[in-house]
Amino acid sequence: MPRPSDKPHPADAPRARRTATELRDYRAAFNAAHLALAVVDREGFVSSANDALGTLVGAPADELTGQVAADLVDLASDTRTWHTYREVLRGRQAKLSCTRRLKHPEGHSLWARVTVSPMPGTGSVLLAVADISARRELQARLRHVTMHDPVTRLPNRTLFFERLSGALEGDAYDESGTGRIGLCYLDLDGFKAVNDTLGHRTGDRLLAAVAGRLTGCADRAAYGRGGAPLVARLGGDEFALLVEDSTGTEQLAELAEAVLKALQEPFDLSGQRLSVSASIGVVERRAAGTGPTALMQAADTTLYWAKEDGKARWTLFDPERNAHRMTRQALSSTLRPAVERGEFALEYQPLVGLTDGSLRGVEALVRWHHPQFGTLAPNRFITLAEEDGSIVQLGRWVLRTACRQARRWQLERPDAPPVFVSVNVAVRQVWDSDLVADVAEILAETQLAPELLQLELTESAVMGSTGRPLQALQELSDMGVHIAIDDFGTGYSNLAYLSRLPVSVLKLDGSFVRGFQYGSAEGHGHPSPADETIVEALVQLAHKLGLTVTAECVETVEQAARLRRIGCDTGQGWLYSRAVAPDLISAMLASDSPVRP
Repeated sequence: MPRPSDKPHPADAPRARRTATELRDYRAAFNAAHLALAVVDREGFVSSANDALGTLVGAPADELTGQVAADLVDLASDTRTWHTYREVLRGRQAKLSCTRRLKHPEGHSLWARVTVSPMPGTGSVLLAVADISARRELQARLRHVTMHDPVTRLPNRTLFFERLSGALEGDAYDESGTGRIGLCYLDLDGFKAVNDTLGHRTGDRLLAAVAGRLTGCADRAAYGRGGAPLVARLGGDEFALLVEDSTGTEQLAELAEAVLKALQEPFDLSGQRLSVSASIGVVERRAAGTGPTALMQAADTTLYWAKEDGKARWTLFDPERNAHRMTRQALSSTLRPAVERGEFALEYQPLVGLTDGSLRGVEALVRWHHPQFGTLAPNRFITLAEEDGSIVQLGRWVLRTACRQARRWQLERPDAPPVFVSVNVAVRQVWDSDLVADVAEILAETQLAPELLQLELTESAVMGSTGRPLQALQELSDMGVHIAIDDFGTGYSNLAYLSRLPVSVLKLDGSFVRGFQYGSAEGHGHPSPADETIVEALVQLAHKLGLTVTAECVETVEQAARLRRIGCDTGQGWLYSRAVAPDLISAMLASDSPVRP
């Protein structure tokens, strides 16, 4: 006889009917859902699956029951996903989400987003699979658009650097490859003129045609060697060919030569024939230890060299040349503050009377005591100073220091004939500053007589003196300052300007003087009669014009004797002295004896 507590409660019947109805509704919704679903037990077997999942994997839904769920959606293909999936089955992790590429029995593939999450109170998990193939295809199309150049259809800068960065990652190269990487970085010579004269539409057609030829070169380079170089347009008329696992500089040189040859052929653009050339910077090195930025900087530098060397050529990266360039940049960036830090000093080279050996004057030569590169001669930094304009500041310092020193020598020997000081002046100092005012101010400040200052300008600079420069030279001459033409004989060789410029001194270039000793460029043979004849004629001409003549680079007694015989006034060179510190000049002056070799 049942106990009272075992009797069904009247309210239980409706609840049971309601539960059964809900279960039928849930099952109906499960089967009718467009989202592919499966219930998976703790062991990983499918308990039930809906028709959407059957359609997705290409099998009737009822046949999926009892199958291994992980096999249906490829969850065991990588260790991390498989571990996470097992943890979800055991109730130790809340959810798994991953993307899988599934193979349909009919042969096509699809991309699916797989989610596995626990079903509370059941001990099972729910497997949901969404077909995201359309979304992936759209993403791929969008990526292609954003990663490719619309004009040439080539990979663009973004994709190029993505590929380059991947190629330089440590795990990108293994023992089966060469572990090296190469790059040809090029731009078209004169492309801007095409755009400016023929329009951007023609320019774009030309770029597309160039891209086609570059791709052809890359394909031919890959024959028998594996993958083709990546061809990309980096912007404007700049292109790159990236060679992964390169075999050395020879391979890159062959590719660069092929590109030059291919681009030399005229382009026929809708009946319009155009010819272009390219300059190419070539870099090849080990991938290990190389970063994308360093590689591109080297390629950009080398492309600049190719342009500088004459265009329509390829140039291989040269570490030594690059080191010189880096030094040049380092010097250029520190020139201006170096004057303020007092890193410059002057040395003085004697100008000696050829007839009596007397010390007539000195030439001031600036030296840079660089904290990193040591003592630098003017040829290492004067051109840089002229380029960036710091020559004005430096020149003013040199002029003031030299005049102050000349005045000091004069005060040390008040009863002796004073020596003049000769200072080199760059043309930019005349154009970019008020040289006349600077000289007047410095002479007044140092109390040096104007006739004890000589300013040297090169022949090519003086030859082009018109307008303001000519007026400045005339005003300086009127002030009493001597004007000398340095390196005379190497410039325009037009003697007519000597009569119209306020010049008082000619400094003969050392190439003439060297010919007095040697009859050949190699330094062998007998003295050159031609050089002696030319120098003698120049000396006579200068004297008739009221000018004095100084011979540079006098190195031997024989040279000095011949210069003295033909009437040259003063000599300068290692025969007498190198450029020396001011105290050594003071010692020479104090000796009151001729300067002897």
